[in-house]
Amino acid sequence: MVDIRAQLLAAFDVEHREHLQAIRRALAAPEEADLREMFRRAHSLKGAARAVDLPQIEEIAHRLEDLFAAVGEGRSALDRPAVQDIHLALDAIEAEAETVRRGQAPRSPDDHEETEAAPVSPARLSRTDPEPERGLEVVRIEADALRALSQAAHQLANDVRNEQGAHAELRRLHLQTRRLEQLWGELRPGAGAGRHGARARDFEGILRTLGRELGQLAQRQRRTSWSLETDLAVLRDHLDRIAMTPADAVLGDLGRMVRDLAREAGVEIDVRMEGLEVRAERRVLQVLRDPLIHVLRNALSHGAEPLEARRAAGKPDALLVGLEISARGGRLQARVYDDGPGPDLDRLERAALDKGLLTPRGPGDPPPSPEEVLALAFEPGVSSAKAVDRLAGRGMGLSVVLQAARELGGSARLARRLPHGAEVIVSAPLSTAAQAVVVVEAGGAAYGVPSFGVVRLLRLPHDTLESVEGALTVRIEVAGRDVLAPVVSMAAVLGKAGAEIPAAGGVVSALLLARGERHVAFAVDTFVDVREIGVEAMRADGLDPALVLGAGLLDDETPLAVVNPDELVDRWLRDERRLAAVGLGLATPESSDRPQQRTILVVDDSITTRTLEKSILEGQGYRVLLAVDGLDALHILRSGEAVIDLVVADIEMPRMDGFSLLQAIKADASLADLPVILMTSRNDPTDVRRGMDLGAEAYITKQKFDQRELLATIGRVL
Repeated sequence: MVDIRAQLLAAFDVEHREHLQAIRRALAAPEEADLREMFRRAHSLKGAARAVDLPQIEEIAHRLEDLFAAVGEGRSALDRPAVQDIHLALDAIEAEAETVRRGQAPRSPDDHEETEAAPVSPARLSRTDPEPERGLEVVRIEADALRALSQAAHQLANDVRNEQGAHAELRRLHLQTRRLEQLWGELRPGAGAGRHGARARDFEGILRTLGRELGQLAQRQRRTSWSLETDLAVLRDHLDRIAMTPADAVLGDLGRMVRDLAREAGVEIDVRMEGLEVRAERRVLQVLRDPLIHVLRNALSHGAEPLEARRAAGKPDALLVGLEISARGGRLQARVYDDGPGPDLDRLERAALDKGLLTPRGPGDPPPSPEEVLALAFEPGVSSAKAVDRLAGRGMGLSVVLQAARELGGSARLARRLPHGAEVIVSAPLSTAAQAVVVVEAGGAAYGVPSFGVVRLLRLPHDTLESVEGALTVRIEVAGRDVLAPVVSMAAVLGKAGAEIPAAGGVVSALLLARGERHVAFAVDTFVDVREIGVEAMRADGLDPALVLGAGLLDDETPLAVVNPDELVDRWLRDERRLAAVGLGLATPESSDRPQQRTILVVDDSITTRTLEKSILEGQGYRVLLAVDGLDALHILRSGEAVIDLVVADIEMPRMDGFSLLQAIKADASLADLPVILMTSRNDPTDVRRGMDLGAEAYITKQKFDQRELLATIGRVL
C-alpha cells in the first residue's frame, strides 16, 4: 500500500529547497529583490508545510511572510540585519526539514528554536533523492557492492564492444565464401561426369550451404549485437540513476555551516551555493565533503579583512564566499571562491623556503612562477596565514584536500580570483567505476592519460615549431586566444633520462595539456586509442607515485599505467622554472569584447533528462532555459523574454510533442531561422526522416546518447 505521507514528504523535500534557493538568490542582491516573489515563495512554503503537518516550518514561513509584507508596505527595510535574520530563518527551516528527513518527529512552534540552525547528522549522507511524482521504496546498498556492479557493467560494455568485431569477421568470411562460389562456377564445367562429377556437385552444394549459413549467422550476430548494445545502454542508465545523486544531498548544508562559522567569528558574509543539482557518484561527493569544508573554512579565515580595507578596494561590506559545482567531460568540478585579499605569494614563498621546499634565490636568479608558488600551498605545513586560529593557519588543510582528490583520481589547485580574492578548484571523476583515457606510447611504453585533462591531440609538422629561450614551442589557438606552448618529451618528464622529442616523418604527435592557464604540449611516440577503462588506485613500477593516478587493464589484460595530467604540467613548471617565468604556455590576455553567451532552450518532460542536459550545457558555458513540453517552449519563444539561439527538444511529450513544436517553429516567420535539434529515444528511420523533413538541424537518439556527440552537434549548429 502506498504511504501517502511519505509521498507528500518527498514532494515537500523537493519543493521547500526550491523556495529556499529562490529566496537566497534574491537576497544576493537585496536592492533588486522582487518582494512580491519572495512573499509568494514564503506563502507557498507555509501552505506546503501545513499540508505535511510541519508546524515549526509553517510558523517560520509565516514570520517571513510578515517580514516581506512589512518591507513591501514600507514599514520595514531590507537592510543587512534583516537579510541576516532571513538567512537565519532559512537555516532553521533547512535544519527542521533535515530532522524530519531523518525520521524524527517534527517540533512544535513552542520549542522556540527557529533562530538556531541545528547541526546536520552524518545520516544525511545516506538519504535518498526522492522524486515528487512517485512514492519510492528505499533499499540500502553497500557502496562497495554498487561500485563492483558498476565496474562489471563497464567491463560488459568493453566485452560488447569487442564482440562487434565478430560481425565484421563473419561478413568477411561470407564474402570469401561467395568468392569461392564464383571461382568454382568457373572451374566446374571441366569437372566432367561420373564419380568426380558427383563429388563436384556435392562440393558445390556444401559450399552454397556454407555461404548461406554464414550470411544468416552474420545477420543474427548483427541483430544480437545491436540488442546487446541497446540493453547495455539501458542497464548503464539505471545504474547511473542509482549510483549518481545530486550534490545537494551531500553538500547542501555547507552554506549553513559557513554562515554559522561567520556568525561565531563576527564576520559579515554573503554565501552563494551554485550547481547543487549536478549529479555525481555518492562516494565521490562523500570523499570531497570534508576537503570542501576545509577549503570553505580557509576562504572565511583568509578572506576576512577589515571593513575599511574592503571599502577602500571598492568591495561590498560583506565578504563573499561561494561554492560552485559543475560537471564537464565526465569530471566533477567544485570551485570555492572568496573576494578577500587573495593569496599572499611572498608569504607562501617564505613558508616554502622555511620548509626546504625551495632553495634561496641567488643574484639574478628568476623568481618562481606564480603557479609554482601557489602549488606549494598544498604541501604540508605551508600556510600564508598570519596566525593560527580555529578556522585555519596550520598549513594542513590544503594538503588534506589534495590527498583526498588524488585518492579519487582527481586534482586540486589554488588560483588568484579576478578582480579580488582566491579560488580553489577541486576536480574528480563523476564516477570512480571507469574513466575515458587516451592511450599513447611514449619511450616505448604504453600510458593512459585521462581525457578530461587533454585539451587537444596535436600533429605538428616540424617546420611549425619555434625556438624560444632554447626550447621548442608551438603557437596554437586555445579558446580564441594565442598560446605559445612548450613542446617537451613526455617520456623525459616521466623519468626516462635522455628521451628526445619523437618525430615520425617530420611530424610530432603531442598531447596538449593544461594546468589552470598554463599549457604544455607533451610529445609521444604515437596515439593508440581512446577508451573507457576501470582505474584502480595502485603504484606503477618505475614511475614516481605522484605522477600516477592508478592503473587499469586493456582488453588483452595488459596493465596500463594512468598518469596524472596536472602533475605532468606541474613537473614541467618545477623543472623549467626559467621558461615558465618568461610566460611560455600562457594565453595572451583576453580581449574586452568577449563573445556573447549563447542561450539554449531544453524541452523535455523528464525532470531527470532536463537536469542532465542543463548541467552538461552549463558546464560548457551555455545559458540554459528549460521547458516541460512543446506548449511551454512556444510560450517562452514567443514571449520575447530571452533571445534563444538553439532549441534541443524531446519528441514524446504531453500537450505538444517535439514534431509539432518543430513544425510550429518553422511555420512562424519570427522563429523559422531558429535551429532545432531533436534528441529522443525514437530511432526508427521513419521518425528520423520525418524530423529532418520538418527542418531539424540534427537528430540524436538517446540509446546512443554521448555528451560529446551532443556538444559537438551543438558546436556545429551554432
